[in-house]
Amino acid sequence: MSTKPAIILFDGVCNLCNSSINFVIDRDPNRRFRYAALQSLKGKQLMSDLDFNAQELSSIILIENKHIYRKSTAALKIARLLDFPWPLLYGFILVPPFIRNLVYDIIARNRYKWFGIQNECRIPSAGLRELFLEE
Repeated sequence: MSTKPAIILFDGVCNLCNSSINFVIDRDPNRRFRYAALQSLKGKQLMSDLDFNAQELSSIILIENKHIYRKSTAALKIARLLDFPWPLLYGFILVPPFIRNLVYDIIARNRYKWFGIQNECRIPSAGLRELFLEE
């Protein structure tokens, strides 16, 4: 990976998504990632730049070295860059994407029902603010 941080776009009002971002931050001591909620101004701008539908909030998006990854591929590529043992999950990349994304889509469709929703996007603490792209 280059020295330029990868960008993770996530659903900022989804409790599961926010918990996942907290999980990544806690296991990324090298600060390889920057974050933006899909609902934020920066998130919407990046979505527009990437020709993604700004209303598409059901996928995590990873932008790494000018490559764009979505859904399960993004999640596995993120896991690959975390502290051990999480890179071991990258072995699931061998499972065909249509199977991985079937499971991903079931969880994505039900994430608000199963994990809840927030009224607004996450506001990072002062110590983590530098990891989040301007809102």
